[in-house]
Amino acid sequence: MEYFRHESIIIYNCDFLKIDTIDNNSIDLIVTSPPYNVEIDYGDGYDDGISYEEYLEFTREWLKRCYDFAKDDGRLCLNIPFEKWKNGHQSIYADVVTIAKEIGWRYQTTIIWNKNHIEDRTAWGSWRNASAPYVRAPVEAIVVLYKKEWKKSKKGISDITGEEFIEWTNGLWTFNGETRKKKIGHPAPFPIELPKRCIKLFSFVGDVVLDPFLGSGSTLIACLETQRIGIGVEINIKYCELAVNRLKQYINQKRIDAYLS
Repeated sequence: MEYFRHESIIIYNCDFLKIDTIDNNSIDLIVTSPPYNVEIDYGDGYDDGISYEEYLEFTREWLKRCYDFAKDDGRLCLNIPFEKWKNGHQSIYADVVTIAKEIGWRYQTTIIWNKNHIEDRTAWGSWRNASAPYVRAPVEAIVVLYKKEWKKSKKGISDITGEEFIEWTNGLWTFNGETRKKKIGHPAPFPIELPKRCIKLFSFVGDVVLDPFLGSGSTLIACLETQRIGIGVEINIKYCELAVNRLKQYINQKRIDAYLS
């Protein structure tokens, strides 16, 4: 089950719904972007084309596990789309937030991530006609939730700069997403900038950060950058390998930079 370990970083190759190596009430911050159920080919391990009802039940199960693993002042930064278009228009954001609150998560805020582009747009519905136009925005949500207490119960070291704090507490974040599988090797990666901002804004140095859908490993790279303890869970072994390779590249580059300086 344990696939990789390096100092403060660990990767588990397993189904997050079945993992038994994470203690309840042990996680300070969860940062993740779950599958969107839009028929992306992730390879072995997960079907991204289940019915919407099955998808919401799956969402309920993994959000409940996250809730159990989080400390009482633990937080969750959840990157999800506002809506889903494939196989029927669905309001993913509204449905997932409702489920999270039913489980016990408390709502704090929503950050709008402006990705600056719309991928794979092929139609506008009724072109230049009021009959049935489609409206799509190049944005996603980062929902910020907490378990029981919003204010942290312990004192810690914050590494966020004043400039970053002012910019990031503005609930509109504008930076590009990772656009293509060719660049990283994963069909739906998110940029390191996303978890890095969440980690620096919502956790202390040395806190434990969990990503239950690790994918290409962006969250753990951000943990290395910010001196957090990082735990990643990934069901697909080829993405575990990809994440490890990216982590090793980052570690080796830091060693080279340290040597040259």
